[in-house]
Amino acid sequence: MLLRVEGITVHYEKAKALDDVTFEVAEGAVVAIIGSNGAGKSTILKALSGLKPLTSGRIWFLDNRIDGMAIHDIVRLGLIHIPEGRRLFPDLTVLSNLRLGAYLCKDKVSIRKALDGVFEHFPRLKERRGQKAGTLSGGEQQMLAIGRALMGNPKLLLMDEPSLGLAPMLVNELGPVIKGINQRGVGVVLVEQNVPLALRVSDMGYVLQVGRIIAQGACDELKGSEAVKRAYLGG
Repeated sequence: MLLRVEGITVHYEKAKALDDVTFEVAEGAVVAIIGSNGAGKSTILKALSGLKPLTSGRIWFLDNRIDGMAIHDIVRLGLIHIPEGRRLFPDLTVLSNLRLGAYLCKDKVSIRKALDGVFEHFPRLKERRGQKAGTLSGGEQQMLAIGRALMGNPKLLLMDEPSLGLAPMLVNELGPVIKGINQRGVGVVLVEQNVPLALRVSDMGYVLQVGRIIAQGACDELKGSEAVKRAYLGG
C-alpha cells in the first residue's frame, strides 16, 4: 500500500471532525473521498499532510509513519497537498509559482526536467510563464496549482475540491487531467463534492458522513448507491 490510514480521530477544540477513519490507497490508484459540506473531507487531507494533528490513530506512507512528522519532511517523502482554493501567489509569475513547488530540490537538472514535464502537461502555462498568477483565468489557476504540486515530484497527490469555482466546460476537462497525472505513476486522493466527476476518475471511493466512513468500494459499485445519495445530499 502507498498509504494506510488507521483509525484516525481529529478534533477542532471539543468538536470531533473525524471519528475513527480508516482507509488505504494502493500504489498507482486514484481514491475518491466524497460527502456533503462539513463531512470532514478537507480535514482528512490536512491530517495526511501534517496541517492538522491527530487526536488518535496512525498514518503510514511508503512504510513511514508520518503522523507527527514535520510538514516539509512529509513533502520530501513525496506526499503533496493541493489545498482548496489553489493558494497561489497572485503577484508572482507563473514561472515563479512553479519554481516554488520545487523548493526542496537543489538539483537544477531535476528542476528543469520537472518544469519541462509540467509544460508538456499544461502547454498553456508555458505560454503564460511570465504572466502574474493573479491575472490568470480560474481554469488556468487550477492548472498552475496542479503544476506547482507536480514540481515537487509527488508519489501521492492530495487534491482538495479541484473543480470548485470552475465553469462546467472546465470541470469536464479536469477528469482527463487527473487521469493523465495518474497514468504517469502518481497516486491521487481526490476530495470532491462533484460526485459524478469523483467517481468517474477514481478506482476506489469512500463515502464520508459527519466524520465517519459509511460506505466504501469500487467506484462502479458506489454509483447510484443510497449511501452516496445520503452523504452527498446530507440526508
